[in-house]
Amino acid sequence: MRTRIGIAVLGLGWMGQAHSRSALRIPSLFPDRGVDPVLVVCADTEADRRERATSDFGFQRAVSDWREAVASPDVDAVWVTAPNMLHVPMIEAACAAGKAVFSEKPIGGKPEQTVQAYRAAQAAGVRTGVGYNYLWAPLVLHAKELIDSGELGEITHYRGRFLSMYGSDELGLLTWRFMLDQAGYGVTSDILSHSVSLAQFLVGGIDEVVGMKNTTITHRPIPTGAAGHYGRGAPEDPKGVVENEDFASMLCRFASGATGTFETSRTTVGPESQNAFEVYGTKGALAWNFERVNELEYYRVGGDVNTGYTTIFGGDRFPFHGAFVPGQANAIGFEDLVAIEDYSFLESLASGARYSPGFREAVDVVSVQQALIESWASRRWEPVRDLAVDES
Repeated sequence: MRTRIGIAVLGLGWMGQAHSRSALRIPSLFPDRGVDPVLVVCADTEADRRERATSDFGFQRAVSDWREAVASPDVDAVWVTAPNMLHVPMIEAACAAGKAVFSEKPIGGKPEQTVQAYRAAQAAGVRTGVGYNYLWAPLVLHAKELIDSGELGEITHYRGRFLSMYGSDELGLLTWRFMLDQAGYGVTSDILSHSVSLAQFLVGGIDEVVGMKNTTITHRPIPTGAAGHYGRGAPEDPKGVVENEDFASMLCRFASGATGTFETSRTTVGPESQNAFEVYGTKGALAWNFERVNELEYYRVGGDVNTGYTTIFGGDRFPFHGAFVPGQANAIGFEDLVAIEDYSFLESLASGARYSPGFREAVDVVSVQQALIESWASRRWEPVRDLAVDES
């Protein structure tokens, strides 16, 4: 007997569409599932998106007011996929209505907003999930197994990075993502959060950090009319100030004693979506890069003449991979990771099992971010404080 779960999606942008497609795909991907997702209602302020929600995605209805979607009695779980600064009021309303909540990261745009959302969910006793989807890559899950099994020995160092070109064009428009009051912080919220979540998943908690930031492109063309989020202006267009950081780097020490380095940028030229990690231990090392999502590099200490990394290719021998394609070295992609995380979250709702990463893990990420922000001002090492603990 499968559990029916009615879904509301708040915002049919890129990630709203990705999660909606996941709900449509889950029945065909996972025949042994314990849940049947139903796309009940989509909320979006754009009329053309509301029309697409019903005609192309199969939502039963679409509304302009997200509050109406959250309050719907036939909705069991709410996916929050709107811009960052709308996350918290949507989450608080969903929690008050007793709905399970899955939010895209970073949950708000500032650490205190993530904590606010976490406390709302805790007070309401609702189940939560957060969109750190890279954790669900089958080869990342395999890396976790190798580390936990002791194959790498004692972990001594971690290198994480997320280098992207999405903001590298100086004529890219000054949209909400570059504004402090609409997006919150820049790359530390947007993409460094993925690097930190991977590090905490694979190696464990982080105790202290020191770092720096920079805004590489300080001014961008002001958008007009119905300009797209990744639209491009002209050299002669009026420009406004970029209010959050383009680049950040961080040194850290893990609770285990391992050291770590991180770097992130949205303006580098070359890496297009290089969310990557390297894990070094006393018996071996691992390296993974999302640009090559179906490859894991593995080095094992030994006495062989021919040393070097071995490439492990993805395939149906690894968790979830076979739901999408059989055999070895047949590739899966970004939206497949979204489908895996959505399926896992929905299954947890049906079974009552704990789901991770949820809002608790999101607070762990922003606790590191807050220490980094404090380091920018102090220019010294700062301890990572658990922001979930009320220190008042």
